[in-house]
Amino acid sequence: MLFDPRPKKRREELFDRNKEIGQLINTKEPLTLLLGIRRVGKSSLLRVTLNEIENGFYIDARKMYFDSGGWITSESLIREFESALNSLRGSVRGKVLEALRHVKGVSLSGVRVELSRDVRLSDVLEALNEVGAVIGIDEAQYLRFYGARGGKEFLALLAYSYDNLDNLRFILSGSEVGLLHDFLGINDYGSPLYGRSHGEVVLKPFSRELSIEFLRRGFSEIEMEVPHEVIEGAVNFLDGVPGWLVEFGRKYAEIRNLKGSLEYVFRQAKGFLNGELKELERRSPRYVLILEAIAMGRNRWELIRDYLASKGQNVPKSRLAELIKNLEKMSWIEADFGSGRKRYRIIDPVIERVLMER
Repeated sequence: MLFDPRPKKRREELFDRNKEIGQLINTKEPLTLLLGIRRVGKSSLLRVTLNEIENGFYIDARKMYFDSGGWITSESLIREFESALNSLRGSVRGKVLEALRHVKGVSLSGVRVELSRDVRLSDVLEALNEVGAVIGIDEAQYLRFYGARGGKEFLALLAYSYDNLDNLRFILSGSEVGLLHDFLGINDYGSPLYGRSHGEVVLKPFSRELSIEFLRRGFSEIEMEVPHEVIEGAVNFLDGVPGWLVEFGRKYAEIRNLKGSLEYVFRQAKGFLNGELKELERRSPRYVLILEAIAMGRNRWELIRDYLASKGQNVPKSRLAELIKNLEKMSWIEADFGSGRKRYRIIDPVIERVLMER
């Protein structure tokens, strides 16, 4: 069902993503990046793709980050690999268990795989290479918080797999697009992955036409007729981010009121995004001030600088440029040259509305 809020796992549950699934399945690259803003449906696309690949494994880096208190330990990474291995079903499970049987630090207790704390993940990956595994890591930019060297240990493991394990593929998904690129450091001589080629699949929000069709089809699935002006009103407010469209469809089906449903979605978004903004503020309070300025239409460099100054933040030019660039890398904002002058815009209009009411 399109209005089911849980991540999708089967192709028939997704809407208009066949092209992207095909790209992820058919790529021959050892490393592929799946990129897109928050709530655009990357987790669903990644899960569906991995379920269509016989030997697909799903790992959630953001879960590891929060479960281990903001720093991903080797223990949490091992436990996440263990969970992914134990989620396998069917004939592929038997193949994987057989491949792991002689790996030091791996024990097979009945039908359960257990990884000891001193297991070498390189040995586990070598075993998975035997069955041609595809490992998908969601929100992979959080792996920069792995270990004591900014994730370099994980990148070294990835580089080893890239160079030596010909049958193993990785798909890394990320909402903070620039940070994921920076973390991998493919163009950074100091990175273990320097110089490696990779594929990229960018998941975009739905167009206006597809957003309208998404809502129409979702309501059709629950046998509900909805006036065209209601659907257009929702799309005008929410744009094409699938996560927000799903929330609207569910609530409108319950209360059948456009204004009330949009208010509900906004409250839900506000709770979710305030958590995101709090994490952003922890990195630097100036990030949120910059977003507030842009949301209020103060979207040119000098206007952003003046807004920060009005809040008691006199930021040097070089530092302000760095902060703005970081927000672009984290996929909060993008530069717009449509008016002939460089302006910035918040990518998700729902985020913009949340900021306006802070």
